[in-house]
Amino acid sequence: MSGALTWGIVLASLAGILLRPWGLREWASALAGAALLVLAGALPPAAAWRAVGQGADVYLFLIGMMLLAELAAAQGVFAWAAGLVARAARGSAARLFVLIYAMAVLITVFLSNDATAVVFTPAVASMAAAVGAERRLPFLLICAFVANAASFVLPISNPANLVVFTAAMPDLPRWLALFGPASAAAVGVTFLALWLTQRDALRQPLRVPEAVPPLSPAGRLTLAGLGAMAALLLAASALGWRLGLPTFCAGLGTAALVGGLARVPVWGLWRQISWGVLPLVAGLFVMVGALDRTGLAPVLGAWLRAAPWAAGPGLAGLSNLVNNLPSGLLAGQALAAAPSGPKLAGAVLIGVDLGPNLSITGSLATLLWLTALRRHGLSVSAWRFLRLGAVVMPPALATALALLWLAS
Repeated sequence: MSGALTWGIVLASLAGILLRPWGLREWASALAGAALLVLAGALPPAAAWRAVGQGADVYLFLIGMMLLAELAAAQGVFAWAAGLVARAARGSAARLFVLIYAMAVLITVFLSNDATAVVFTPAVASMAAAVGAERRLPFLLICAFVANAASFVLPISNPANLVVFTAAMPDLPRWLALFGPASAAAVGVTFLALWLTQRDALRQPLRVPEAVPPLSPAGRLTLAGLGAMAALLLAASALGWRLGLPTFCAGLGTAALVGGLARVPVWGLWRQISWGVLPLVAGLFVMVGALDRTGLAPVLGAWLRAAPWAAGPGLAGLSNLVNNLPSGLLAGQALAAAPSGPKLAGAVLIGVDLGPNLSITGSLATLLWLTALRRHGLSVSAWRFLRLGAVVMPPALATALALLWLAS
């Protein structure tokens, strides 16, 4: 009964995150679910606190990323980049679509999928405004789908990669040999699916902006901070460090430099950060802790080894059911409990990374994207995203898994 009660509370909380009854924010449903789990005895208070503490690295990562995003918006970096890309598109919506897609892939690969959701989404919104696009959503959808599709090109492309391979992270050559063709296929098939589904909007006329004014000194410092963060994340990944503290330091250090050297007031940016993301993540970690006490990890591990061919689709389904952060943590624990081959772990990781492109609550990156979208006066319903995800995700997942199993 306790296991059924735990699952009932978790699923009800996730339904609240998805449906937002009475206009409740996602973080409110996550916190309510976490509190109910503790009150119902599914998780002792001390264990719940430890579960919250497990997300410390994620909290630092998100704070640093959101601080840099707000700083870049305030100092005109997004507007400057939007002007350059808009001019390069030369009035073609199709060309703009390709340019944005390529930029989203690069940002996801080298800065992580959360950076694409938090940092790049406002930039794309600025680009769409700069060219006078009447239908902006097709360009913004790129940020959501690429954030998941390109998130296993490199180990640093998604923090979930470090969680799934917690027992034995492959070195970079082995990673590329295992995931190179699969990740390229995921990016390519996702592009084709988005292009075909959004092709009507890609015929809309766009204007070509006038000459782009140069960045201010504060804007150049902010841009340098983004570059430093990319270098720090690559170095941290190569050294096996956690990514949260370097990202937080990059965001805080860049804000301090901009405020000190350029004499620009920046500390008000703290009020602009979407702080609700942190309790949302904390609530998800508590749910993972409660589900773990039901014995789910050993059962999941036994199932993965009994039916390795179903690992990818199975984890994709679980990620859309409970979000890929909890499913990635559970899968990592399951794989660490008993030895498994690299292809099984790879199939699990692809399911955790790419599978969430089905639903709007499938990944943390998509939830962050949705938050950024609302700040620009746009929104996407869960049903609309699901209808699109049902076209985009399955062929990309099937192709990526097939190439993984064919990899040498």
